[in-house]
Amino acid sequence: MERLQREDERVVVRDLRPKDFEAVIALDARIVGRRREEYFRVKLQESQSHTGIKVSLAAEQDGLFCGFLLARVYYGEFGTMEPVAVLDTIGVHPGFRGRGVGAALQRQLRTNLSGLGVSILQTEVSWEDQHLLGFFHHQGFRPAARFCLHLDLSQPAPERGDAK
Repeated sequence: MERLQREDERVVVRDLRPKDFEAVIALDARIVGRRREEYFRVKLQESQSHTGIKVSLAAEQDGLFCGFLLARVYYGEFGTMEPVAVLDTIGVHPGFRGRGVGAALQRQLRTNLSGLGVSILQTEVSWEDQHLLGFFHHQGFRPAARFCLHLDLSQPAPERGDAK
């Protein structure tokens, strides 16, 4: 009996390359509704300047660029003793969702991080983004035992001793 090929087996995952810059920006703009050129310029330069196992990846299906992820590895930041990877951005073309592209990217990222001896992957997602929350839940992500804090710098600083 012939085995049917799974959709994600047709996904080719490879290192993200400098020539992917415009494809990443265009795909992200389609997803978020605006171009973030400077953000991706910095992130792609960071990913290209590090040697060793790559943790920023691209996905192609049937020869078409259909997804990407940008990640980085920290060694001892945020008060931890062990290396931690951070998934900065993941994007899958809307026309390719449900075909295993995100799962294939995630699987290759796990393999690459394992080769680096990294056992923790962290990311942030908007509470309102139910689609992405569902994807991360399906991939095994769980809420971290940490608080994410932010400071609104447009507000005046509290007076010394005034901790509201």
